[in-house]
Amino acid sequence: MYTAHPDRYADMPYRRTGRSGLKLPALSLGLWHNFGPDRPVETQRAILRRAFDLGVTHFDLANNYGPPPGSAESALGEALKADFAPYRDELVISTKAGYLMWPGPYGEWGSRKYVLSSLDQSLDRMGLDHVDIFYSHRPDPETPLEETMGALHTAVQQGKALYVGVSNYSPEQTREAARILAELGTPLLIHQPRYSMLDRRPETSGLLDTLDELQVGSIAYSPLEQGLLTGRYLDGIPEDSRAASDSPFLNSDALTEELVGKLRELNEIARSRGQSLAQMALAWVLREGRVTSALVGASSPRQLEDSVSAIGNLAFGADELARIDKIVAR
Repeated sequence: MYTAHPDRYADMPYRRTGRSGLKLPALSLGLWHNFGPDRPVETQRAILRRAFDLGVTHFDLANNYGPPPGSAESALGEALKADFAPYRDELVISTKAGYLMWPGPYGEWGSRKYVLSSLDQSLDRMGLDHVDIFYSHRPDPETPLEETMGALHTAVQQGKALYVGVSNYSPEQTREAARILAELGTPLLIHQPRYSMLDRRPETSGLLDTLDELQVGSIAYSPLEQGLLTGRYLDGIPEDSRAASDSPFLNSDALTEELVGKLRELNEIARSRGQSLAQMALAWVLREGRVTSALVGASSPRQLEDSVSAIGNLAFGADELARIDKIVAR
């Protein structure tokens, strides 16, 4: 029987999410990959246990995570039953609805029918009566935003979600979503954008400025840019890497000589800070406190431990930031 480490809250910093009462760990665990039936159950459970022992209290999912879709939620459900039942109120569990889950016209996007049906299915897979955060995973170009936000509001009213968020929304869509939710009486808690040293769109689009103005939290996904910022590609493409498999999220064509050169220069800065490239990349996302939490994946407890070590040095000098900006902008 798993017993959580007594000092699990000793080192992890927790940041307030916008103007809410909810605090999130600086690093959260994303169950996007590594939690499907192709991965050993004991490895999955070991990652979750180690995360919680290190103060990672937030487990982030979506209905389509796996693969196959739904399997990550099912895996978490089994882990919750086996290991975390006594600790449920210490955990923040989030899920999302937006991408394809079943055939036909009601199996994706943002209609009220899909969003609320998806949440019911997610709760069933995880064996929960509610999630802590429920997201609209992507904006629906054909469904009125009032309908999608109304469905999120209903989830809160029904007691099936404590807070709501959006992901992959533009600054303008985020502002309108926040307005609609405020009128309904359910505040927008958080936005989940893609953000990394190599992907600055939340900065250049004005999204971070919008979230600051609205006092809405943020949690960055892909802060390691699909593994590019892990240091795995400094000397070529490993045979067992994501790029070698020509994943739709990262393929070998992306690994240009110019990009590898940038990664090596960034790695030199990381070494001068006493960090791995991955640790510096996570620290960079969290550097100014504008981002509430950064999502990390893990294929092993050791990989998770390496990521969590990033919290030991989140400060950057102005010269370091300028060098990073110069390298990335070339």
